[in-house]
This record gives sequence, structure tokens and C-alpha cells, in this order.
Amino acid sequence: MSTQADHGHELIPRPEKTPDALRAALAVVAPRRMAEMQAQKDEAFAKAVEWQSLSPVQSWVLTWARDIEIARRPDLSTRHDWAKRNLEHQDPAVAQEALRELSAVLDEVMKAVRT
Repeated sequence: MSTQADHGHELIPRPEKTPDALRAALAVVAPRRMAEMQAQKDEAFAKAVEWQSLSPVQSWVLTWARDIEIARRPDLSTRHDWAKRNLEHQDPAVAQEALRELSAVLDEVMKAVRT
């Protein structure tokens, strides 16, 4: 597990960006998603062989690092969930705020996992 800046309460430390570390982290923060992760990993590795490129595997790692970052930080998880629930709110101002919040959360997450 790597070190990171203090973001308040974190359920677990940020995992390294390796399949084993991501799998172990997901087992703690969102175990119900283990089968989904494995299926996407199998697909990414199959595409990597077919395309003769590591880009599908790199995308898989980044996608799961992102999702785990959200799940391991209750502050981000709460903001992310609120934003997703309100993207199609009947009040356009609420829907617009939800879109801004979702973008802000994803920007923060991607900065964190790319360091």
C-alpha cells in the first residue's frame, strides 16, 4: 500500500496499482464487485493479447484504482453517490450541480490515483 495525503477518514490505505493489490483492496471496500472485476480483467487481458497492446490492461488498472479510491474514502463515496443519483433530477439546477459535483469528484480521484 502506498502513502497518500490526508483526506480525512479512509477505510483502507490507497493500494498499489497492481492487479493483486487492487483485488485485495476491493475485497475490503466492495466485495460484491469481485466477480465484475475479474470479468473485466479477463476481458482486458484478452484484448491485450488480441491487440498486442498493454493499453487494455492499463485502462483496467486505472478504472479499478478509480473505483477503489472512491469506495475507500467515505467523503468521496457520499459525494459520488449524491451526484449520480441527481444527474437526471427534475430540477435542472440540481441536475447541473450534480454534474459539476461528479466532475469534481472524478477529477480529484484521477489526480490521486495517477500520482
